[in-house]
Amino acid sequence: MGELSPSQHPVKRAWWKESSVYQIYPASFKDSNADGIGDLPGIFSKLDYIKTLGVDIIWLCPIYKSPQVDMGYDIEDYREIHAPYGTVKDVDRLIEGCHEREMKFVMDLVVNHTSDQHKWFKESKKGKGNEFRDWYIWKKGKYDADGKRHPPNNWAAAWGGSAWEYDEASDEYYLHLFAPQQPDLNWENPKVREAVHDIIRFWLDKGVDGFRMDVINFISKVPGFPDAEITRPDQEFQSGHKYFACGPRLHEYLLALGKILKEYSAFSVGEMPGVEDPQDILDAVGFDRGELNMIFHFEIVDLDHGDGGKFSPRKWEMSGLKRIVNKWQTFMINNDGWNALYLENHDQSRSVSRWGSDLPEFRAACAKMFATFLALQSGTVFVYQGQELGLINLPNDRPISDYRDLETLNAWRDLLARYPDDKERQRIMKREITLKSRDNARTPMQWSNSKYAGFSTAKPWQKENESYTEINAETQVGVKDSVFEYWATLLRLRKAHKDVFIYGDFELLDAEHNDVFAYTRTFENQKVIVVTNFRKTPVTWSLPKNITLRKDNILVSNYSDPNIEEGLLSLRPFEALACYLD
Repeated sequence: MGELSPSQHPVKRAWWKESSVYQIYPASFKDSNADGIGDLPGIFSKLDYIKTLGVDIIWLCPIYKSPQVDMGYDIEDYREIHAPYGTVKDVDRLIEGCHEREMKFVMDLVVNHTSDQHKWFKESKKGKGNEFRDWYIWKKGKYDADGKRHPPNNWAAAWGGSAWEYDEASDEYYLHLFAPQQPDLNWENPKVREAVHDIIRFWLDKGVDGFRMDVINFISKVPGFPDAEITRPDQEFQSGHKYFACGPRLHEYLLALGKILKEYSAFSVGEMPGVEDPQDILDAVGFDRGELNMIFHFEIVDLDHGDGGKFSPRKWEMSGLKRIVNKWQTFMINNDGWNALYLENHDQSRSVSRWGSDLPEFRAACAKMFATFLALQSGTVFVYQGQELGLINLPNDRPISDYRDLETLNAWRDLLARYPDDKERQRIMKREITLKSRDNARTPMQWSNSKYAGFSTAKPWQKENESYTEINAETQVGVKDSVFEYWATLLRLRKAHKDVFIYGDFELLDAEHNDVFAYTRTFENQKVIVVTNFRKTPVTWSLPKNITLRKDNILVSNYSDPNIEEGLLSLRPFEALACYLD
């Protein structure tokens, strides 16, 4: 028998496919006690706001006890809460508040690594004979012909330098794929896996509805830890992704996690950097695999990363975006997989500024265009706090001294060390930092045009974005034609037409066009076309010959009166629409 066409695949329905997710960065969402740091009671006070948007799931970035070297992704105790955020009782209240509003509550699970302040690592560091020694990855160094000591291999850490940290007391190195204060756990040790399973059950038993799993594809490393290929001759340490992204035992480990999640009917989304082959992802998210529901891939958000890394320039091309979206949409639909749809999160800057235009005359239309482009694809939609308001990046004149992000500060420090007198290199990197730094997403949530954006009555831990005077929730909720209400309309539309928007097939239209991104969604006899203009200039688009648009069939549009002529669509700056086809 030949391969089934997409429309012949039996529909496999699931509640998590029909859900949308709202992501919260706790430190920056809402401060309830005037200490300048967001907290759990602050989140609780805004549950009705989130419910009004129309999402089904709330996901919190890490709230566990942590030294905050990497904003909570360095966990000291998985069963305690970071004191400035609140207590375990506050989590209980938040879970209850979500459930009362028929929303689910998802936590961030960070188990590739811990903090170096975690009791497991403190014990591990005490010596080779300690029972926790092999809970982490310790290796002897290498020595060259001159007797000079080097790390066990040439892997680079995510934010510069070696992925290995030397411990003089034991004359060994430990692996840290991220900061030195974030040592990697040794998943080869069954006791580590058992401890992780216990953590998962602890929170699921408290009523948590699932997890987002941080860099979950890094938990299995290739034995032997071979040197990485030299792809950056200008640097001493190289990307080792080939040896730790989707390692040999990954699916064994994920199946064990999936078994627990299935027992609780829990939600799961995994973060998987360094993976571009959809088959590698499908192995983790196939409907009947029993591992994860969906994953975040990085192909779209890496489109504008240059050869010198994230903070080097690269002009993204529409052809690249179309190729990536088409690949993931069609592959997952045809193979019973599932996509996680996102453009923004705590690690990404604001899409309006990054890929569109944040000029006052364009930014609302641009935010709505990106919302249309994203929300009507096949997959579970993830909305990051402030995205529903069309928040924009930090201003160009924000000095580096005001930034707080570890990745940004390390990159800037390394550049200054290597090129202290190269003002042009520094200018280019500063521009790229303004465009792509994680701090763009981490400034205080913009609730009103009052002092500190209505986030707190005290000076925030990170300086607010000055755009709060014009872009804030107070001026948008319940206000016709606002970005917030447009997002709410899209999320309602997905539910009202779930057969076509959630379970329908996807077809990319006009793959060669450099300005317009258009696609159709089809389910049995229902067919919808989605058209978006990615440019701040007007564009005339020729409709495919078999498609006729009628104004009375328009489901949603970010302009009030679309210009439809015979065979042509005259699109204004960042115009977007979805229209039923007869």
